[in-house]
Amino acid sequence: MNARPEQLKALERLLNIMDELREQCPWDKKQTMQTLRHLTIEETYELGDAILDNDLDEVKKELGDLLLHIVFYAKIGSETRDFDIADVANGICEKLINRHPHIYGDVKVQNEEEVKQNWESIKLKEGKKSVLEGVPNSLPALVKANRIQEKVAGVGFDWEHPEQVFEKLKEELAELQHEVKQNDMDKMESEFGDVLFSMVNYARFLKINPENALERTNKKFIKRFQYLEGKAKESGKTLREMTLAEMDVFWEEAKGL
Repeated sequence: MNARPEQLKALERLLNIMDELREQCPWDKKQTMQTLRHLTIEETYELGDAILDNDLDEVKKELGDLLLHIVFYAKIGSETRDFDIADVANGICEKLINRHPHIYGDVKVQNEEEVKQNWESIKLKEGKKSVLEGVPNSLPALVKANRIQEKVAGVGFDWEHPEQVFEKLKEELAELQHEVKQNDMDKMESEFGDVLFSMVNYARFLKINPENALERTNKKFIKRFQYLEGKAKESGKTLREMTLAEMDVFWEEAKGL
């Protein structure tokens, strides 16, 4: 691993390259925070994929792409004289110091949960009107549900035992089934949302990240289905020409891979 001087030298190199690109490259000169936004989101998802695949070489590359975006935004901020990379770095340093009084102050904590509770309490003292203000509106619904539940749990609004959450899940499933029988689409959708929210809550109590769990299943399904497609092609048939029984044979094979 690189020593601190080499790490700082590499960051300085990136800052210098960013200055040069902003001055000389037609594409880089045209970019704004607005035009970079969707690219940053895309890079974040690509990093997430690399992490789920446990591809550390790809994680390194995607982190570089995200670091470039951070430097790019800071460069634009410096041009408008609103902030620069030093302001960005110092800002997060001050936040971390302030929100870790058990490290940089005299507060005592016993475990991770107390750290989380202190974090949310400090945020409210900083001027936040709600513990939920830190949950971005544009988050995907599944991720947002998990973050909402983590946030409110940080201030003590939570179940005590996973068994209670599981009972709540069963209650929500029963309410969904009732609305399915009534065939009321609006209420069915509402109750289905409650079931999903309860599932996310149960996952949290089991120490499972629901987004990771669902994406893992997505990848598993894609792999198995593409195996099925390949076997159908080998047999000279399309999937539509195969019976479910025929497809199930290949599906079971795929599960064994």
